[in-house]
Amino acid sequence: MISAGQVSPQGKALVALEIRMPDTTKTYWRVPGESGLPVDLDFSASSGIAGHTVLWPYPLREQKGQVLDYVYYGHTILPIELDLTDPVGMIDVTATLGICSEICMPAQLRLNLPLADNEPDRSNGLRIRQALAEVPIAWTGPERALGDVELLPEEDAIAIRDLHEDIDASSVIAATPAGDPLFGAPQKSPHGDLVVLPILGKSDNSALDGMDVEVTFMTDMGAYVVSRTIEAGDNADGASEGE
Repeated sequence: MISAGQVSPQGKALVALEIRMPDTTKTYWRVPGESGLPVDLDFSASSGIAGHTVLWPYPLREQKGQVLDYVYYGHTILPIELDLTDPVGMIDVTATLGICSEICMPAQLRLNLPLADNEPDRSNGLRIRQALAEVPIAWTGPERALGDVELLPEEDAIAIRDLHEDIDASSVIAATPAGDPLFGAPQKSPHGDLVVLPILGKSDNSALDGMDVEVTFMTDMGAYVVSRTIEAGDNADGASEGE
């Protein structure tokens, strides 16, 4: 666990879980995929911490055979924003994560760190900011990044209409807040200006109607994320236009 050593006037602090792995070894994104193990951070033994938010860098989509996972390889830093009730509290976190090379296994460790230092840790602060540069941010362009996200029940897929020309369509990742169900790699649809993502695994796809989904993607300026609500659609040709 590394820290910038500072607490903001708003009662927040930036720390990070630093995972040192060989370049051929991986761990997993917040939605680990079909074979991955999710990262779990338990801060309940800490003092002065009301809550935490992991700020996930954009992951690598890895397809091996029929199995799809979202991963990080090699040296990985996961920034974490803490909401504090006491700036002189103590981090006491138990981290459980999947580490995979030739085989996969869960790794568990317990880490302790003061919330604030006498002086800012400029070196660790810089490393955390570098990791934050890989975290998708909200789209703020003058034009919409994408149109509606629609459920295509007959195709076991969702469709995204009207991607902005700056978006790399192959980089699109769709994920619900809970990560279930899992959506596959994007595919260009023959039905107009659509990108289609298959729904993997068996699920009640009708339950997706009205569910929130985050669409993450890459551009030449970095990674962005847009929130949408999945709407029922009869087919790709009948998909409605975005506002």
